[in-house]
Amino acid sequence: MIRQNVTILGATGSIGVNTLDVIRRHPERFHAFALCAHSQVDKLFEQVCEFAPMFAVVRDAALADELGRRCRNAGLPTKVRHGVEALSEMAAHPEVDIVMAAIVGAAGLEPTLAAARAGKKILLANKEVLVMAGQLFMQTVREHEALLLPVDSEHNAIFQSLPSDFSRGMADCGVRRILLTASGGPFRTLSPVDLNEVTPEAACAHPNWVMGQKISVDSATMMNKGLEVIEAHWLFDCSPEQIQVVIHPQSVIHSLVEYADGSVLAQLGNPDMRTPIAYALAYPERIDAGVPSLDLFALARLDFEAPDLDRFPCLQLAYAALSAGGTAPAILNAANEVAVAAFLDRRLPFLGIPRLIESTLAALPAARESSLADVLMADAEARRIAERLVREGGAK
Repeated sequence: MIRQNVTILGATGSIGVNTLDVIRRHPERFHAFALCAHSQVDKLFEQVCEFAPMFAVVRDAALADELGRRCRNAGLPTKVRHGVEALSEMAAHPEVDIVMAAIVGAAGLEPTLAAARAGKKILLANKEVLVMAGQLFMQTVREHEALLLPVDSEHNAIFQSLPSDFSRGMADCGVRRILLTASGGPFRTLSPVDLNEVTPEAACAHPNWVMGQKISVDSATMMNKGLEVIEAHWLFDCSPEQIQVVIHPQSVIHSLVEYADGSVLAQLGNPDMRTPIAYALAYPERIDAGVPSLDLFALARLDFEAPDLDRFPCLQLAYAALSAGGTAPAILNAANEVAVAAFLDRRLPFLGIPRLIESTLAALPAARESSLADVLMADAEARRIAERLVREGGAK
């Protein structure tokens, strides 16, 4: 068995940590070649000590100096780099076989594109790559014959439930629609009055999943599901009308695919990200992920309901941005990142998040997405507008 080299973009986040746990279980199959993080030097150093990667990458020169000093003092041979260019270098490195793209937010766009241009096996956990530049990214994947495997539990479930030749078209494969499940987050039954009083601590306490702050807030507003609708459109070449969001509080059915003959195929499992990570790492094989068996008798019941778009307008905003096309999803994403950061900093109330996004979309008309420069320009301008609105209190 040939051991495969893995670059992890976002090694200290929840996806990165879970990826390393799967790698730890299969040292004969995988080697952590490059571990890339933003600023959590202590955590990254611990990972470097255990997994002995060839490279480690951090945000800036000061952090790189600190990490490099620690590595030298510990007698570790790991080479330390910093900055966006280093991330792209690690993603496209000729010795790398697999790239786990798990950097949160727009920062993951350029290194993930670099992996696609290099024809890598890409495990995509970064939503923003497809949300911001879906057409450009998918075109790059096809042109350079990269292998793209979704790691989001929902898209991984859809991938497993679709026929292997789904790329020839949903209709030709007999697929009627995709049913994208959502837990509904921690505020599924909260009244609008109570939603206005939601704190960052409450928003980050997801009932089923262990996630980072940003994605936890996205789950609470259901923007997470809105971004996943846009992802599904690009991953599976289906129209917005073919994607139905279904609230499923238990988070056991991770998504479903309905076929023309009335059959519905679903992927079930305990809510543990190591399952889709292990599936994608070893694809097309199956390996142990360290996840316990699903106890259907203890579960006893599965509930489903339609999403409440009045309570969670972010989902509707995402559908509208997808239908508008062009740079609208990039504008939506940028405004959401600013809004979530402001909410976590207590500069914006919870219900101010969708209002800020809607105001930013109204202030910045969507343009064509012809190049990466177009996407980055729309992203930067949307952030500027959203930050101004936060400062002026225009979204409260």
